[in-house]
Amino acid sequence: MKPALPAKLLQALAPWRSAPAWHIAFSGGLDSTVLLHLLANLANTDTLPPLGAVHVHHGLQTAADAWPAHCQSICDNLGVPLRVMRVQVQPGASLERAARDARYQAFIEVTGAGQVLLTGQHRDDQAETLLFRLLRGAGVRGLSAMPAQRPLAAGYLVRPLLEVSRAELEAYAEEHQLEWIEDPSNADSRFSRNYLRHRVLPTLTERWPQAVSSLARTAEHLSEAQGLLDELAVMDLQAADQPSAFPWLRLRSLTLAPLRELSDARQRNALRHWLTPLTRLPDSDHWAGWHSLRDAKDDAQPLWRLADGELHRCGQRIWWLPSTGSEFSDATVSWPDPQKPLELAGNGQLILSGEAPDGPLQVRYRQGGEIIEVPGRGRRDLKRLLNESGLPGFVRGRLPLLYQGEQLLGVPSLAGLWPAPSHDWQLHWMPQTCDQGLS
Repeated sequence: MKPALPAKLLQALAPWRSAPAWHIAFSGGLDSTVLLHLLANLANTDTLPPLGAVHVHHGLQTAADAWPAHCQSICDNLGVPLRVMRVQVQPGASLERAARDARYQAFIEVTGAGQVLLTGQHRDDQAETLLFRLLRGAGVRGLSAMPAQRPLAAGYLVRPLLEVSRAELEAYAEEHQLEWIEDPSNADSRFSRNYLRHRVLPTLTERWPQAVSSLARTAEHLSEAQGLLDELAVMDLQAADQPSAFPWLRLRSLTLAPLRELSDARQRNALRHWLTPLTRLPDSDHWAGWHSLRDAKDDAQPLWRLADGELHRCGQRIWWLPSTGSEFSDATVSWPDPQKPLELAGNGQLILSGEAPDGPLQVRYRQGGEIIEVPGRGRRDLKRLLNESGLPGFVRGRLPLLYQGEQLLGVPSLAGLWPAPSHDWQLHWMPQTCDQGLS
């Protein structure tokens, strides 16, 4: 019969036994040292995926320069390969958050398809996280604290020790005479988590001995509640997830009317679920932008600026436009060889099929006052035609127009606006995808 802690660990990792590899986030501290030792020993008696350790060196303090060598020594003794990754921590208001972001970027790089990254957070960490987020006014999702598992890159992040107390880990380490690193910064109560760990939780535990277990259990209840809210959001979004009139415009969008029928709380719940993979969301006091967008007049085209993009409303539809690193250029572009696709700076690609018009061709963007010949309708104002089509306003300035000299020859047929002026050729625009951005 296996000892309690190894048995607990194997049970927590049962769903991941067929993964291509397990990577252990190895800081050299108590938690990850115990996790690494447990797994290295279990690998001698049980069939586990290939093990590897990852040490992220932040370079934030002089003492940390000796940690990679310590971690290498531990891994050599256990027969586990170690990868040391040095990262640059971006300066900012929160050093803790910047270090965490750099660390997880390194974890993303190392975690391949279907592989699992294992971290050593335990039950006491879960209680601290809940208390920390509670004091920040987090909602149900935030108060769910740390999930036992979540996607990471093309694989997964798994926290198999969330049901284990720090006292259990300390007892295991003492029994096996393990050596670990004590990070000096962990004693600095200027950091919020350290303040909670050293000043607040001991006081709570003195009065309520089961405080840590109770807080961790509360996080589990809130995680279950968040799961139910997610299920409700999926149901509410199904009605709003209707195809747009412009399937070639590969941006995420929703029909507004089904959302309007929901209560304000359900609207926010559905939008949080939809937007969470796309952007950081405002707290509950800063949703006025959604109300303004939702309640604007039908002929308005309001937008709601969020951290990583914009939510636009065009008619009865809302569109998500992510921020993009590529700069859009609206300069005039010559097209010397229309038989080849034309790459448009920050704006996708233009293709001409059929026999190209004679003479030099150029691509320009709207300036206002454009006139185009429409088969069966004669000369028509481009602005009026665009209004008739219902093409979202944020796209119109990016719509590439084909010119010969000062004559507007055509607008991309993919826009589904009207036929090309000639049946001998067609103009096709392939705008950037949603992931590339179109804002």
